[in-house]
Amino acid sequence: MLRLAVTTDAQTYERIREPLDERGIAVGHVQADERVVDPSATPFGSFDVGFVYPSRLPEGGVVDALLNVPWVNDREAMLRSRHKAETIARLERAGIPTPKTVMVSNPADRSAVAAVFERFDPPVVIKPNSATRGAGITTAADLDSFLGVIDYLELLHEHRTTADKSFLVQEYLPDARDYRAMVVDGEYAGGVERCHPDGDRWKHNVHRGARAVGVSLPDEHRRIVERTATALDIPYLGVDLLVSDDRAFVTETNARPTVDAASKYEPGFYDALAALIRNQ
Repeated sequence: MLRLAVTTDAQTYERIREPLDERGIAVGHVQADERVVDPSATPFGSFDVGFVYPSRLPEGGVVDALLNVPWVNDREAMLRSRHKAETIARLERAGIPTPKTVMVSNPADRSAVAAVFERFDPPVVIKPNSATRGAGITTAADLDSFLGVIDYLELLHEHRTTADKSFLVQEYLPDARDYRAMVVDGEYAGGVERCHPDGDRWKHNVHRGARAVGVSLPDEHRRIVERTATALDIPYLGVDLLVSDDRAFVTETNARPTVDAASKYEPGFYDALAALIRNQ
């Protein structure tokens, strides 16, 4: 039986264990962080394939070296998805619709940053380049508020231990419907619509209280998410879509997407996932 290393012990680990076991793949947990690791030892046991590269890259490098296995989503795939500006740039070059976006790398000229705001119809969305789960994302409706947020970001970026000193300014898409689609080995494998119980909330991250309801995306949207995975060359990918005024935009991607209940995916989801794992 093929042994699969999974570096999360949360929902994904629990949900994939039985379906993959039924397909001849034994899922084992590898704790990559919040522990003591001796790089000269082999504390993780024997595995054949890694699922997705650990979220903490420094610790992930140690795990990668000690396991010495191929990953479904390797380190480079993680980086292409984690850094939002790189993702947007690659998708733009591939002709995939994304929200109007400008990246700012601090320290930047004050007048140039102010001019960024003028390029948009307010409000604008301000988001960190590499944060997850909706952390640090906010909006600004006027120039003073915008520059106030930028002042705070500059204080954070001044610290020498802050590795990512960039952020994104994006157009705000009013009344947009929020979808997460899963792509496995280049093919659409299912999707959910994310809605917050409080209808006034514009952030729809599940980790912030939103609910994910299984949906069947139209063919047009399926093609967009499949093209996204191909453009980024990421085999196992969550793609976030916002649909506003019948226009669909890829806003972000996730190379470590949480696996939801099987009922929210296409019938062949686990067969496709098992085949992808075996082909590493």
